[in-house]
Amino acid sequence: MLTKLHLKNFKAWKNTGSIRLAPLTVIFGANSAGKSSLGHLLLALKQTAMSTDRKRALHLGDTNTLIDLGTFADCLHGHDLTNSLDFSLGWTLPKSLEVRDPLQPWRDQGDRLELNVSFVEGKSGQPEVQYLYYGLANKQGVVLDVDFSRGENRKFSLKSERYQFMNAVGRKWPLEDPEKFYRVSEISMARFKNAGFLTDFALATETMLGSLSYLGPLREHPKRTYQWSGDTPEGVGQMGEHAIAAILAAQNEGRILNRGPKRPRQSFAELIAGWLKDLGVIHSFVVKPVAAGRKEYEVLLKTHAEAPEVKITDVGFGVSQVLPVLVQAFYCPSNSTVWMEQPEIHLHPQVQAELADVFISAIRSRENGEARNVQLIVESHSEHFLNRLQRRIAEGEITPDDVAIYFCKRAGSETELEPLEVDLYGNIENWPTNFFGDEMADLTARTVAAMNRQQQEKIK
Repeated sequence: MLTKLHLKNFKAWKNTGSIRLAPLTVIFGANSAGKSSLGHLLLALKQTAMSTDRKRALHLGDTNTLIDLGTFADCLHGHDLTNSLDFSLGWTLPKSLEVRDPLQPWRDQGDRLELNVSFVEGKSGQPEVQYLYYGLANKQGVVLDVDFSRGENRKFSLKSERYQFMNAVGRKWPLEDPEKFYRVSEISMARFKNAGFLTDFALATETMLGSLSYLGPLREHPKRTYQWSGDTPEGVGQMGEHAIAAILAAQNEGRILNRGPKRPRQSFAELIAGWLKDLGVIHSFVVKPVAAGRKEYEVLLKTHAEAPEVKITDVGFGVSQVLPVLVQAFYCPSNSTVWMEQPEIHLHPQVQAELADVFISAIRSRENGEARNVQLIVESHSEHFLNRLQRRIAEGEITPDDVAIYFCKRAGSETELEPLEVDLYGNIENWPTNFFGDEMADLTARTVAAMNRQQQEKIK
């Protein structure tokens, strides 16, 4: 689970400051304020980790990747190539990582990892790593630090304040550039007698990025039939195009979940159907083959108890738009992070409010009796969603520590991210100006307009 994010000189962000990421993190803000950019860098890091090219420090993307960020200059704040693009990521590990020094009686362990990287423009115009830092920590603090940085002579050095790297005899070759942005190469590690644990740090980074999924604001239109040949998709896809395949795969695997501690266990399809009904979107929902032995499936539902069963294409658009949101929130594996943009799009205000309950349930859900520890990061414009979230905090359904809420706003050429302070009663103590528009101005203008019209009608 991600615990913090810090960006410098990335797109609209000169400096985000350290962003606390909670199990449920919600980001509000005006259009084009820079909210999506926070997730875009994470997608670029993920596609870099997935790339087969170990020499590419940062895969900025193309038409076949998760995200296309253009050139390195396009990514930099103000397109200023004299600046470096810096990021810091912190996350908790699924289980503690133990590090031992094979040359002396030293060992320690931690359950939190931090990765700091600085990119600059390389000779070919592509980004290259200037600085790479790992910090392993536990409740007592940092137990191991690793500094892999390029000096003025463009040569890398490996240092630590808490660990003594020992040079191997007869191996004095220069250290190589990192592989991708997070891995010290085997040739570089071979320079030392006791640097093998760096492989564990790289693997932990790949695991973290591999558990990240993304659902965009534009979702695929519903279809009359869906093809499924038994595959297990990684997620629902950026446009929700694999939502039905994910339902079928989860059912095929016999996944049993519940909505939280002490809640009844359900099959995956029952869980999704139950939420659709509770949201008030439909009365019943089922995915079944069009005929025995066929690979084509249809989604059938009823809008109310007395209605005939119809295909998903024959009802309102909202069902097909919210379905990928529900599926992704519960389909993703344990210890996953899901980034969603505008999950409330095309939904009635009441359903937008109910989505807050869905997400609270998702982060508290359990599978086969074990907590799933899923994290949701949501970009939203919905006041109804926020109101319900505040209500649940006041009711004690979720604690302020489990939630992080931010307001993203433009400040000249830069963007600022303001953390909203929520107390135990669900009150936001530093409510931003014009958070959801100037409601008081609208009320005042409407009242004045009504009075003027009444005056004109009296004159007539």
